[in-house]
Amino acid sequence: MENAGRKLSFLNRFLTLWIFLAMLLGVGLGYFFPPVSMLVNLSVGTTSIPIAVGLIWMMFPPLAKVRYEELRKVVTAKGAKTMLSYSLLLNWLIGPFFMFVLSWVFLAEYPDFRNGIILVGLARCIAMVIVWNDLAKGDNEWAAILVALNSVFQILLYSVLAYFYITLASSWIGGQGTSVNISLLEIAKSVAIYLGIPFFGGIITRFYFIRAKGREWYDNKFMPKLSPTSLFALLFTIVVMFSLKGEYFVKMPFDVIRIALPLIAYFVPMFVLSFALGYYVNLDYKRTTSLAFTAASNNFELAIAVAVAVFGLSSQEAFATVVGPLIEVPVMIGLVNVALWARKHFSN
Repeated sequence: MENAGRKLSFLNRFLTLWIFLAMLLGVGLGYFFPPVSMLVNLSVGTTSIPIAVGLIWMMFPPLAKVRYEELRKVVTAKGAKTMLSYSLLLNWLIGPFFMFVLSWVFLAEYPDFRNGIILVGLARCIAMVIVWNDLAKGDNEWAAILVALNSVFQILLYSVLAYFYITLASSWIGGQGTSVNISLLEIAKSVAIYLGIPFFGGIITRFYFIRAKGREWYDNKFMPKLSPTSLFALLFTIVVMFSLKGEYFVKMPFDVIRIALPLIAYFVPMFVLSFALGYYVNLDYKRTTSLAFTAASNNFELAIAVAVAVFGLSSQEAFATVVGPLIEVPVMIGLVNVALWARKHFSN
């Protein structure tokens, strides 16, 4: 257990370095060894098998750590209604509208890229936010609750909001919109794969081993060995994602920069706004952190899947959605450090 603790501490201490090395490795593999990108692009429908495996395993350890037996106590605690209300406001009103505005500010002359960015903004995070929250010492129980809430609203609202922002609102501004036809089944499938599998896997693992081995063994022996594997899965996923579009980053760097600008302008202000909101309404650090990362992150898996299904694998829209996580990952790592620094300003 001691060695595992040191290993996890070492990973955390240099995680930013490992992530940038994983990004470079992925770009290098995709550019210099194209057959590698073909291998990692193995998919069933629009679901990339390597990415799905990496994301599912990446989310599994944090979700296995959630104290599901205490969730009822969590949602009935003081401030729970405030937390849920602000999460819905940030995720389904402010976030999508803010990304829509930024897409027009930065990409008014690039409608294909703009549509891709809008799809990213509409997809609220149900995957990597679990990892960012865990690294920043946020509230795992509340992160699980907010992720589940986003999943339900994603199924209900994603198609409607995509039609509104891409077809209607864009036509009001620019005189033309793009007709979108997004299947609710596609959205539900993405939620089931990227959230359902690790979520139910975490529940089954926790209750089975606590009953078989006891809580002390589970918390003090099993989880310290399981938790570091989440970071290895994160690095694997980053290598895979970057290798898929490695040639684009070398051949079309200015397009990448052009797409990156509205994303950077989105992630940081959304995090700061959400974090400041949690602080000023007297949420504790852990719940504030869960709220902020949930609001600032996006479900790039769903955005990519939808862009590929609607516009095609080689479309500019799909390319824009792929750039999304490549910008989000290093930005979120930076915001994890910002959150940990800000923790000292909270009294609880």
